[in-house]
Amino acid sequence: MVAALRAAGCVFAEDEAALLQQAAGDRGELAELVRQRVTGLPLEQVLGWAQFCGLRISVAPGVFVPRRRTEFLAEQAIALTSPGSVVVELCCGAGAVAAAVLAARPDVELHAADVDPAAVACAAANLPGAASVARGDLYFALPARLRGRVEVLVANAPYVPTGEVGLMPPEARLHEPAVALDGGADGLAVQQRVAADAPRWLAPGGTVLIETSRRQAPHTAELLTAAGLVSRVLHCEERDATVVSGSAPS
Repeated sequence: MVAALRAAGCVFAEDEAALLQQAAGDRGELAELVRQRVTGLPLEQVLGWAQFCGLRISVAPGVFVPRRRTEFLAEQAIALTSPGSVVVELCCGAGAVAAAVLAARPDVELHAADVDPAAVACAAANLPGAASVARGDLYFALPARLRGRVEVLVANAPYVPTGEVGLMPPEARLHEPAVALDGGADGLAVQQRVAADAPRWLAPGGTVLIETSRRQAPHTAELLTAAGLVSRVLHCEERDATVVSGSAPS
């Protein structure tokens, strides 16, 4: 099994073999899980879960897999929340950031939204009864009563330029939805929409947090500044993670 995984390009073949063995009920099921992994299905989709901020986040086939670098985005959101805060996660995917926020701050009012129905179903499973999960295009999914009340707005919007999606690892480009990867010609199309409408939804002193790449961070910051927010670029070297924040006037 380890040899088969290694031959398929799995760098941590021994670790993956151990996880697959734990997940399988019998030898037949184990063989099927190994077959799926060898054919290129992301390990997290084979297992049905991804590790994120110490949590097991349910992940279904065809749903964007939470990345370790996005834990930095979750940590920034948690640091900004206080009891009773209204927190919104747009482009929530499986709801990993929302789940991490709730685990750390169970007393917040949390709303999560995504345009992909498969992602919304996953997020609802990961946030049972603890948050409002809705399907819709960015702010259109949110109840109007949240306008001007959101203290923390989080978005891991797609930011890969269209021309670079084909250069991504096969696990991503073949098994994750394009809507979660493709950020338009310059990678900023969805971020621009998030930034432009953020001031209408943020409470006084509220903050929007957008994950992006180090290369695109200055452009993301410009989008937030143009929307009238005070922007700041945050970076975590250990995880090669970049987040740009935009704060509304108090």
